[in-house]
Amino acid sequence: MSAPKKLHIKTYGCQMNVYDSERMAEAMGPEGYEVTDRPEEADLILLNTCHIREKAAEKVYSDLGRLRPLREANPNLKIGVAGCVAQAEGAEIMARQPLVDLIVGPQTYHRLPAMMRKVDAGEKALDTEMPEEDKFDLLPKLRSAARPTAFLTVQEGCDKFCAFCVVPYTRGAEVSRPVERLLGEARDLVARGVREITLLGQNVNGYHGVGPDGRTWSLADLIWALDGIEGLARIRFTTSHPNDMSDDLIAAHGRCAKLMPYLHLPVQSGSDRILKAMNRKHTAAEYLAILERLRAVRPDLAMSGDFIVGFPGETEADFEATMDLVRQVHYAAAYSFRYSARPGTPAAERKDVPQDIAVDRLHRLQTLITQQQHETQNAMVGRETEVLFEKAGRNPGQLIGKSEYLQAVHADAPDTLLGQVARVRIVEAKTNSLAGVLI
Repeated sequence: MSAPKKLHIKTYGCQMNVYDSERMAEAMGPEGYEVTDRPEEADLILLNTCHIREKAAEKVYSDLGRLRPLREANPNLKIGVAGCVAQAEGAEIMARQPLVDLIVGPQTYHRLPAMMRKVDAGEKALDTEMPEEDKFDLLPKLRSAARPTAFLTVQEGCDKFCAFCVVPYTRGAEVSRPVERLLGEARDLVARGVREITLLGQNVNGYHGVGPDGRTWSLADLIWALDGIEGLARIRFTTSHPNDMSDDLIAAHGRCAKLMPYLHLPVQSGSDRILKAMNRKHTAAEYLAILERLRAVRPDLAMSGDFIVGFPGETEADFEATMDLVRQVHYAAAYSFRYSARPGTPAAERKDVPQDIAVDRLHRLQTLITQQQHETQNAMVGRETEVLFEKAGRNPGQLIGKSEYLQAVHADAPDTLLGQVARVRIVEAKTNSLAGVLI
């Protein structure tokens, strides 16, 4: 029996890419590949890329350059680029980096085994189609080692066409997976020890899958079906769009005990003028009204969001409107970025805000968000929370897990609590974690 080949995958970007990387590894398993964390011992290296921001795309080219010594040391090493940069720039990657053997887009990675057979025969392989077949139908059954938490992609693509975003061009139109298939995968995950499932989608709350009853199910319908799976303790979802925060989904936050009180709901700007220029199709007031309804049914709901500063045309008054919105919401966490033009998007041809002004605004926004994050962390001291312990901590006898609010919590606890939910009292707050004691 021949020795297994080694596969190393480097993943960039969002949780969906993490899920995709796991599925790519599973697709290559029947081909004799085992995953390794050490690129130097790999027979195949895949870079699963993100195209949301300019720096992320350029990092791919930098990393490809750093792989050259590995190819020189092992001429049989195969190198591939997957994901959204591959989708958008596949031919250019092949031209700029001759050491790349394989290019595969996010909708065609189920074809990886066939592509690798082509590469092994001495050919280059490129596939960035938007195929009619469903890749999930053609991928092998989930077989990755169980962890207490898992991602489950329920929806892909986006029809919103925000002026700054490449997702509709790299991931395609919105497609939702059938309910029965998702419930089957969820039950399999729970049977292998998973206690928390995060539902993924570029526009996850736009989910509209076909249910077993023949009707179109909403994300709330799917959540309630998952709620009935014995052994599943927690449900989360990301990333959402304000315009798809439906009445039934808002109600689920107040009624479904397994749906965690943490919501990532990007707004991008607090200025109605900029929101219109971004093609967000909602106002700041409409966003705030959604949060008011959510907090009415779940008062302890922790919020996170996304912000872009320096969008073309943004004035100081526009930026101050964003700061005012952040003050009103009080985010537990948020991701903020200076605007980065992406080729092919409507905003790419517009005049940029001067870099020094955009950088200054970003620093001011991040200072405010960091302050709110610290306040959220400090407010937990003395409170009791439910923690799902996921792994061993740095210190002997210590475990690390997540609170209901997605905060990292460490506490002295026996290994028997790994994969279990335990009650913890928070005794100390740090910038990015909480210290607790078992109750």
